[in-house]
Amino acid sequence: PFVEPGLYGGLMLTMILAVVGITLSFPLGVALALGRRSKLPVIHYSSVTYIEVIRGVPLITILFLAMAMLPLFLPKGWDSPSGLVRVLTAITLFSAAYLAENVRGGLQALPKGQYEASDALGLSGWHKLRFIILPQALTKVIPALVGQFIGLFKDTSLAALVGLLELVGVARAVIQQPEWLGVPGGVAKEVYIFVAFVFFIFSFGMSFASRKLETRLGVGKR
Repeated sequence: PFVEPGLYGGLMLTMILAVVGITLSFPLGVALALGRRSKLPVIHYSSVTYIEVIRGVPLITILFLAMAMLPLFLPKGWDSPSGLVRVLTAITLFSAAYLAENVRGGLQALPKGQYEASDALGLSGWHKLRFIILPQALTKVIPALVGQFIGLFKDTSLAALVGLLELVGVARAVIQQPEWLGVPGGVAKEVYIFVAFVFFIFSFGMSFASRKLETRLGVGKR
């Protein structure tokens, strides 16, 4: 049977928040990075404003704003989004602003000769970005991007503060069960140690995959 998003919980919910947040924030962050380097004033200043405003606010504030205000931005007649959709929106918008700055660093690190060579070949703006600029820029910032993705994966634990029972929320619910209330504090330690171990396994896995990808692409080597 179909399971309502409000019933999602535990590690599965943590993975949904992390994977969807990373997947959606990546193209948005790249677009913002390109927009910030645009010569069109409207696009440039819109991107700068978005990035600086979002980076100046803690994620927990964005989460609370999404839970309270997201329905106000939807067209009249639309159903109110679930808590999962609101949290995913907040995480995506927050992560995209930081990812945009990482990508912009890669774009600025690219030698000017790459742009000139692309123009000399007669490539269009889209083909220049797709085949020359972005592949090199993204390769240069792989460690920064993976570091941000690891941080985003761990930041999903903040969803417990707005009512979603992801991994940390489930851990808190476990130690508050009546069966454990009379047990000495060792139970809480065991639960949180297990949660920390789960986060470490996934974070280390992403870091290990990042190093393998860097080796395969020859990052830092000529």
